[in-house]
Amino acid sequence: MKVIINGIECEANEGEYILNVARKNDIFIPAICYLNGCSPTLACRMCMVEADGKKVYSCNTKVKEGMVVESDLSNLWDERNAIMQAYCINHPLQCGVCDKSGECELQNFTHKARVNVQNYWIKDTHKEHKKWGEINYDPALCIVCERCITVCKDKIGESALKTTPRGANTPDASFKESMSKDALAIWTKFQKSLIAPSNGDMLDCSFCGECTSVCPTGALVGSAFQYTSNAWELKKIPASNPHSSDCELMYYDIKQTSINNQKEKIYRVSNDFAFATLNKAARYGFNTQNEVQGKDEKAFEKLVNMIKNNEIENILFNSFITNEEALILQNLSKKFNLNLINHEAKKFQDFLACFYQNANAMYNANTDDITQSDFLIIVGSFLRYDAPTLGYKVNNALVMNKGAGLYFHPIKDKGVDKYSKNFLQINHDIKDNESILLFILQKFAKELPQDFKNTLENAYYQDTKEIEETINEEVIEKIEKQNENGETIIEEVKKLVPKKIKKSIEVQRSNYAKNLGIDEDILETLLVKKQKFTLIIGSDFYYDEQSAKLAKLCALVQKYTEFKVFLNPTCTNTLGVSLICDLSQDFQAGKTLGYNEKGDFTFSYDGHFDLASSSLNQQEGSFVNYDKRLVPTNAALEFKGYFLNDLANALGFDEEFTINYTKFLPQNKGFRVIDFDELENHYDNGGVNHRGYELDFSHFEFEKTLSIQEVKEQNEGNLTLYHANSIHQFSKLSNRAFNEVGALFLSSDLMQKFDLNQDDSVILKNEKTQIAISVKCDESLENGAYLGDYDSKIDYKSLFDNTRYVKVWLEKAGAKI
Repeated sequence: MKVIINGIECEANEGEYILNVARKNDIFIPAICYLNGCSPTLACRMCMVEADGKKVYSCNTKVKEGMVVESDLSNLWDERNAIMQAYCINHPLQCGVCDKSGECELQNFTHKARVNVQNYWIKDTHKEHKKWGEINYDPALCIVCERCITVCKDKIGESALKTTPRGANTPDASFKESMSKDALAIWTKFQKSLIAPSNGDMLDCSFCGECTSVCPTGALVGSAFQYTSNAWELKKIPASNPHSSDCELMYYDIKQTSINNQKEKIYRVSNDFAFATLNKAARYGFNTQNEVQGKDEKAFEKLVNMIKNNEIENILFNSFITNEEALILQNLSKKFNLNLINHEAKKFQDFLACFYQNANAMYNANTDDITQSDFLIIVGSFLRYDAPTLGYKVNNALVMNKGAGLYFHPIKDKGVDKYSKNFLQINHDIKDNESILLFILQKFAKELPQDFKNTLENAYYQDTKEIEETINEEVIEKIEKQNENGETIIEEVKKLVPKKIKKSIEVQRSNYAKNLGIDEDILETLLVKKQKFTLIIGSDFYYDEQSAKLAKLCALVQKYTEFKVFLNPTCTNTLGVSLICDLSQDFQAGKTLGYNEKGDFTFSYDGHFDLASSSLNQQEGSFVNYDKRLVPTNAALEFKGYFLNDLANALGFDEEFTINYTKFLPQNKGFRVIDFDELENHYDNGGVNHRGYELDFSHFEFEKTLSIQEVKEQNEGNLTLYHANSIHQFSKLSNRAFNEVGALFLSSDLMQKFDLNQDDSVILKNEKTQIAISVKCDESLENGAYLGDYDSKIDYKSLFDNTRYVKVWLEKAGAKI
């Protein structure tokens, strides 16, 4: 439809709010309380407009065909002037030292509304400064716009903040005659409330820091940043989240360390909060740089000679690297016949290859599909821990679209229960992954191919021999006694058996939901009027011993149901590495170069290295995010040592900068011939993504590499242990900033079961190794135990052996449990 805003003809969709249509067309309408993608609250009323001659609020008024909107009328600005006067009553005049000064929306709108007089007054009240861990709250600066409450509820899904009584005076009744209705309304509301944690006196949340980002004043601020710098002094370096596969747009805000020390320092990370949401690692885990004083020429020369002399036969690396580095490793691999080893990327690469060959397409969902969905199923993902920002988008879809869905995982996460009462959490056995997909296909598939229908019907029987073994031996014996020609009759009986088995399997099929703990009546209620379906697949499936079968089933879901399918890559650039590198599962004889991993020669930013490498906040380059977009990142800080590109050049390649490789990324894997400096990295006012480019898979080539794996026997033990990190930790890279000692995390019920207290020491054992470690309680979980890989001092690999679940023995220090 078409609407006219301030004389400009605008295209609009049915159901859109006037404010969002204006923003898409770069038309300015002031608004303090409204956040894109969240519920309107009408807390500020600054967005008032005249629509077809009637005053309305543009944040919650939907467009109509032919509507004529005016937002820049003098009478509207008179009312906005009165509102801004109300906001400025008793607001502390401390702009010179306020952390928000220079980017404060209260400042901006006060000037925009031309407030040059104060006509209203009221007695001020004392408001005590609050310290909530990573976040500080100054209630004297708070204008109770409720953005923090809204973003936490509608986007993050934690609802950790609420309004609380202020205990202030009510505006004098005499102002009712002289003050505009809207100004008096927001002033009266403002005098009633402040912001407080939803439970207790301290914030109980994952500390994503999104509330500090959306705060229009200096009321909510990161405690580490407070009083360290004026915002207007900071230089913003556009980058991408280096910690997780969302690779979301963020900015390193930098300036010199001090007057005496001109070395640049990161003071904080900020984001375009209207469209880009960050997790805790992205916002607070920015001090990951590797500090070296210069180039270690001796160690570098040693590494060069080890490769030239064929001492190095393998390169072990992780996916916390750029696409350009991945291409350099691929080039070195081809030239020197080196094995490239990256176990988690290999798992994802194999799964993706099998999926692609069975779907004849790449996975077809992106996060826009997720936020627009009204029915979601999540399987194989420890959602809030593996991919927090993906969890935010799931919550946003459930809240804003009145959506519903199912979340399958063996460990119960009480945090997921906060998303929506219509989002059912199904806690299943770790062996049920295949049954979940068979349930989805049985419930939602249309026009399945006949060969798969047969497979589905015979899901509980591996081969003909197993089917024959179901024949009742007693019946056969009776037939043999009754007829001398028993052999012939037995063959006739065998022909009838599949029909009997088919009937039995029909019963089994109907039991998929029951066996998984799904109430089908409730499910049918949740599905009423649902139209947009998305299935999200996580890392549990890539590590499953039956991953080939699961990949094929996921492909069938994409082909034969209404679900779009989303595969969440395991690490920051796992998808990019999987597309660029030819990965091997096993090491070949010879020494191993560890690139950001431990090897016979270690070239790394982490721990004890032979040669220092640069961290991701010291590099230019690109990632491929989970939306299949190449997105750029820029260096915030200088690195004085050797880059991987220096090694490549010493071994016969010739590119001055690492980013010269951006245009050489393989076109047959979806990349384009575009120079790094030509890549954009922003969202426009309407939220349209201008970050890098979306990969083109129309000429995609992917070799089939995955075969069905041999099922390993499950180890014995008294504890089922899951390989996962705590919510804000993703790897050794994130821990360079947080510097936390690794721990075994247990739910409170398991702490009680094993008679453990916080920080008790335990021993974890299997047939290969034993690890001494302290325990911490994760109150968000039930019946769950997990161990992460962020602490390089813990030998987690000897426990997990490229799986996500293992059985181990847990012994309390000094006594066996």
